[in-house]
Amino acid sequence: MQNGSWLITGLIVLTAGLAAAADLTTLTVAVKSPYDNPVDNASVIVKFVKGRSKSKLGTKIRKEWETRTNQQGLAKIPPIPQGSILVQVIAKGYQTFGQTFDIDQEEKTIDVKLNPPQAQYSSHQ
Repeated sequence: MQNGSWLITGLIVLTAGLAAAADLTTLTVAVKSPYDNPVDNASVIVKFVKGRSKSKLGTKIRKEWETRTNQQGLAKIPPIPQGSILVQVIAKGYQTFGQTFDIDQEEKTIDVKLNPPQAQYSSHQ
């Protein structure tokens, strides 16, 4: 009977240790125009694409965050697990930006430069 309680206690300690070992990154996305001016009120979407949760014994991590940039063009994302993430930026008057990044640092700033929209293409001209 005592062996069973020691086993349960050991599993609890092991699980707590794995949860504490999860590597997190504080992410900041800086959005600028082609002329290096900050773009405010741009929608920033961050999706966790690839990685495994150590605390959940290897299960996939599926998380998504959505926020907007402030007047300085910065969007701060709460601590997220390290791995591959997809960053999408949508702002009125600019092309939509989307790119995958590999994150393996405690703090990371991603600089995004938005392009002006392209002219529409028509085969009837």
